[in-house]
Amino acid sequence: MAKAATLIRWDKFHVWHPFTQMQDYARETPLVIESAKGVMLRDLDGNEYLDGVSSLWCNIHGHRRREIDAAIRRQLGKAAHTTLLGPSNPPAIELAKRLADLAPKGLTKVFYSDNGSTAVEIALKMAFQYWQHRGRPRKTKFIALQNGYHGDTLGAVSVGGIELFHAAFKPLLFKALLAPSPYCYRCPVGRLPQSCRLACLGKLEAMLKRHAAETAAVILEPLVQCAGGIIVQPPGYLKGVEQLCRTHNVLLILDEVATGFGRTGRMFACEHEGVRPDLMALSKGLTGGYMPLAATLATDRIYSAFLGEYREFKTFFHGHTFTGHPLGCAAALASLDIFREDRVLARLKPKVKLLTERLREFLELDHVGDVRQCGLIAGIELVADKATKRPFPLEHKVGIRVCLAARQRGILIRPLGNVIVLMPPPAISQRQLEAVLEVIHQSIRAITQ
Repeated sequence: MAKAATLIRWDKFHVWHPFTQMQDYARETPLVIESAKGVMLRDLDGNEYLDGVSSLWCNIHGHRRREIDAAIRRQLGKAAHTTLLGPSNPPAIELAKRLADLAPKGLTKVFYSDNGSTAVEIALKMAFQYWQHRGRPRKTKFIALQNGYHGDTLGAVSVGGIELFHAAFKPLLFKALLAPSPYCYRCPVGRLPQSCRLACLGKLEAMLKRHAAETAAVILEPLVQCAGGIIVQPPGYLKGVEQLCRTHNVLLILDEVATGFGRTGRMFACEHEGVRPDLMALSKGLTGGYMPLAATLATDRIYSAFLGEYREFKTFFHGHTFTGHPLGCAAALASLDIFREDRVLARLKPKVKLLTERLREFLELDHVGDVRQCGLIAGIELVADKATKRPFPLEHKVGIRVCLAARQRGILIRPLGNVIVLMPPPAISQRQLEAVLEVIHQSIRAITQ
């Protein structure tokens, strides 16, 4: 107990937590996770919590999966890290081949980095430089979506569309064009879902007609805008974006950082509509949630534009110290083996069906305005008034209070404002998923009624 008290004191004094108001944090008793096994987390006092957000949307097969543990140990016996700036290493080579084989057709080249933000930064820089090499110097702009989130580095923030997160940094950013988000519950173009005919896509089309000559790429999260509030795109939207990009000769960048590796029921979300991007950013679940690692996948068309004699300086001048980190790549290879050997995607189907069925019950609650789901990703939007869709004021902290109530019942989840997010590891059992949903249901009732 003395050690726990000391750790908590040091935590409050020294650790600056992300996306956390530290003044509030200092008043609370922090949750310090000491160990984990499967989908369960254990704190310093021995209390257990089911990991309902996959340790921020990255854990896939559960914690302490023996195959991944063993793969990392084997690699430690060889080399923990060697640079990829010149030399290579076997795990990075093997993983690049595996990713190219799994990815949508045409994505044959793999550029490694450290996290989702850097994977996106690389895609933006590649798209920009591609057009410079192709003799189209005016194509320097990017089109992104309102409510989009692509990370917290400045390039990624520049193409972000969440005012609460991004407004403070506007003087530091390059200007991107923002198209309407396909937020059907709160339609930005004032249409009803049953008759809209993808009107938001029409707005993007008009934007491309006007700006295609100066636009390098469109970037978006496929199927689900996760950090924007689990905004699920209507069927056909993503395919429509791809077709518009092809028509107007603009590159398509897909940010699969959160949606990749089984979250939506397919390995990559874009597979649901047969979409083939020019560039694709991966991270989070890439290593099964074990280690920081990211990859930006590109087509031969993109890659070839950077080839030339040394004196031409067409090189992609970008890199990271831990690019192609051998331990991370070893973990990723082991994770992909588990996908195959455990038939992870096939075994997701009954869990997704269960989630769909149980979410309908939430709509009966007085303060649940909308439920949104894609695969094993779900968002439950809480409202003060169901008839008018009036949100709870953020200062009421309704989402936070619901999640704290769930924590007291042994479930660890995290809200996005008034949206309760559920994104458990695909390794979760149906019984555990039932328990999570029951606790969230109870917690919403306890706080809002």
